[in-house]
Amino acid sequence: MVGFDGRVIVVDLEKGSIKRVFADKHHLNLFLGGRGCASFLLYQMVKRGMDPFSADNPLIFGVGPFTGAIWPSSSRFVVVAKSPATEGLGYANAGGFFGPYMRFAGVDFLILKGRANRPVFILVCDGRIEIRSAVDLWGKPVYETEQVLKDEVGGRRVSVACIGPAGERMVRFASIICDEGRVAARAGMGAVMGSKLVKGIVVSGEGRVEPKNPEKFEKVSKEAFSKVVENPILRGYREYGTSIIILPKNDIGDLPTKNHYDGTFRNAHNISAERIHRLLGIVPSSCFSCPIGCGRKVRLKLNGEKVFEGMEYETIASLGSNCGNSDARSIAEMNYMCNDLGLDTISTGVVIAWAMECYEKGLLTKEDTGIELEWGNAEAMKEIIRQIAFRKGFGDILAEGVKRASQKVGRGTERYAMHVKGLEIPMQQPRTVKMFALGHATSNRGADHLYALPTICYPWLREIAKEWLGLSDEELDQLNDLDSWKQKAKAVVFSENLCAVADSLGLCKFPLIESYALPLSTLVKGYNALVGSNLTPIDLLKAGERIVNLERMFNVREGFSKKDDSLPERFLVDPMPSGSSKGSVVELGKMLEEYYKIRGWDPASGVPKDENIRELGLKFD
Repeated sequence: MVGFDGRVIVVDLEKGSIKRVFADKHHLNLFLGGRGCASFLLYQMVKRGMDPFSADNPLIFGVGPFTGAIWPSSSRFVVVAKSPATEGLGYANAGGFFGPYMRFAGVDFLILKGRANRPVFILVCDGRIEIRSAVDLWGKPVYETEQVLKDEVGGRRVSVACIGPAGERMVRFASIICDEGRVAARAGMGAVMGSKLVKGIVVSGEGRVEPKNPEKFEKVSKEAFSKVVENPILRGYREYGTSIIILPKNDIGDLPTKNHYDGTFRNAHNISAERIHRLLGIVPSSCFSCPIGCGRKVRLKLNGEKVFEGMEYETIASLGSNCGNSDARSIAEMNYMCNDLGLDTISTGVVIAWAMECYEKGLLTKEDTGIELEWGNAEAMKEIIRQIAFRKGFGDILAEGVKRASQKVGRGTERYAMHVKGLEIPMQQPRTVKMFALGHATSNRGADHLYALPTICYPWLREIAKEWLGLSDEELDQLNDLDSWKQKAKAVVFSENLCAVADSLGLCKFPLIESYALPLSTLVKGYNALVGSNLTPIDLLKAGERIVNLERMFNVREGFSKKDDSLPERFLVDPMPSGSSKGSVVELGKMLEEYYKIRGWDPASGVPKDENIRELGLKFD
């Protein structure tokens, strides 16, 4: 039986030593666990100006109090380090079974320090920690690596998180893959892992999470499962996965098309949920303790017909519509390639889309690229993906991410680089959904749809917004007008705080924030029974606010300020060419002003004020 006690394992890769410590209980209470505690550890361990590929940049794996508990969608874990993409705070989040099995093995946080002198993998097995050689695995793709490590360790509950060739070569948007396609994708955490010569981490444990009040927790858990199962939004995800939103987003002009130039893709029906299911023989899949099952397995004929983790919405759009590609099978094949090579599909699609637009405009030529990078050329995309992962040819430039690639090429290509703070923009069209425009700009991770996930702006969540944002009917109308800047700051602040809570507790955002199927009141009852506390919903949201401010403090220390809370010029200047927001641009200044006011940050610099820091308990000096 395992509780959440802040059990920390520190692996010094250079010395080959392993140390067990406990996190300070005061800090566990302040930051909840998971992302919050890992960000605090990073804040303590990283010195200003440190190179993300320095041996001194720690790589921190963390779980939350709910991870591994019998609670809806309680599978999540985080990976935190200084990001090689943004050179600010970086973190990635994934589901599957790795987080729960790490918890069952008796570990809440695993910190990798230093750099090994040869490739290694880390074994965490029921309290036993070992550093083992991975020399024979270095250079191998993800799926093969995962299977070899599972076979070597054996046992019933085994999960592997590993990198592919992209991480080994420190591609700045390399990912960490676990459980055959669950991905800690963003901010280049796979590149940091590769810089440490760590090929993988294997976790195995026979423990189970024991709530402080088991009877009460079981009762509240049943209530939570019932609410999630009955939710109509989540029922749609259960049937089709996140691809179900392709056509609705296209209908309102929110499906990024041709490097975010437009939001309407004329061939969207070819990459719709129904089309993908008919074409690829979909098999549903679920993470640990998840009644939703939004994962999709697809059948692909790659060296014989096999079943692989399928693509979700972000991948379909980034490697599909955003690159002018309407071939669903090719998207599935590229998704497989990215997973096996260890690449973030969002960033991969965005850097390719940038190259394609620059190629179309004559800013890049075949002499630069070696490949005809025309819109929708799936075979060229596959070749570029290989080049990125192995840092060959033009792929070596793209492997630096779209910000650095555009700076290296120059010639005016910087204008078409879709990123915030160095992290490629996900698959929302900011000129159509203004709340995501603000969320991308203010995110401390860089452009990010999951740092805020401000779905509370949608009309079908109007009653939730009325309860938590305290808006009048007129203000709710403004909130529900997705093309208006009004009321979006309040929604983004609330959503950022709640997302920080979910990431820190070890919970998927779909039941809690995407759909609001799980009320905050139910979550708090479950949390109190789980850890033996007596918090209120406001207390949890205050913890989320504290975490967001801490992450802001990390970035401020690294030199970030208001100037970095911006968007590409395309969204601020170029009118939307079609869709429900035709002619619209993002009025970012108005939203930022309101956002800083609500946050209590200095309006001129975007830096948290001293009184805010003190009130949140973040004055560490």
